Amino acid sequence: MLSPWRLRLLVQLESLGTIRAVAEALAMSPSSVSQQLSVLQQEARATLLEHHGRRVSLTPAGVRLAAHAREILRSIEAAEADLTSRRTEPVGDVRVAAFSSALRAVVLPVAAELRRSHPRLRLTVTELEPHDGLRMLRRGEVDVAIVYDFADGWLPVDAQVRYVRLGSDPVVVVLPQGHPSASVAELRLESMAGERWAMDRPACYLSELVLRRCRQAGFEPEVAGHFGSYPLLLDQVRLGLAVAALPALAVDERDGVVVRPLVPGLTRIIHAALPVGPAPTAAVEVVLARLRAHGVQGT
Repeated sequence: MLSPWRLRLLVQLESLGTIRAVAEALAMSPSSVSQQLSVLQQEARATLLEHHGRRVSLTPAGVRLAAHAREILRSIEAAEADLTSRRTEPVGDVRVAAFSSALRAVVLPVAAELRRSHPRLRLTVTELEPHDGLRMLRRGEVDVAIVYDFADGWLPVDAQVRYVRLGSDPVVVVLPQGHPSASVAELRLESMAGERWAMDRPACYLSELVLRRCRQAGFEPEVAGHFGSYPLLLDQVRLGLAVAALPALAVDERDGVVVRPLVPGLTRIIHAALPVGPAPTAAVEVVLARLRAHGVQGT
């Protein structure tokens, strides 16, 4: 019979890449990890590892077993959590990946609420863009990934993932205080021709989307700067060096800028992504319920 503990070692090896990394992550010696993986090969009656000098990689059989192992381990965790939840309040770790604006506006406030209401439930958060968060979700390295999609179906269709809608988030025009257009209730992009623009990083989805919409409005935006950090991008706007178009979740009153609705509107949909398979643990269900109750700006 396959040992769940040894299956976890195999999953860790696929994720981390080396026996030494697995040993460090689990506070074991490399020789102990190697020994346990050898026992797993005997239990599986299959060659799971290929040796390349001092390095090892998973064989096709090892990759298939690692995929099964994730499902098995999730089922075990779900069973343990279900039994625990029937005796006590939800407990344990819930790992959430989220893009920066959702992390700031939704996930961290929910984490603070849960710390007060469910002190035995621990929320661990990681800042990741949607596709990276989905990759970690498929590998079993997070329990929930907060992602977004636009009307053109940017998110992949994936049989391993199900999506729970959390709300919608409109793209808004961001202006410095005192800008001539700050007194206008709604802004059309064509009225912003001639402005200098602060943009997301080149080739990122939002940067390409804003660029495409500006061109559809009849002008080529003059780019004042590209930023991987929204706070830095907003600093450039606040200092009067540029204007920007950002999702509303990325901006709040602390940023010292003026926000105006964009006409015609452009909205992204925020989802919580979860793995298909066993029902979520009670702890994950609590986190998901709080995320949905917290809501998303623009819903």
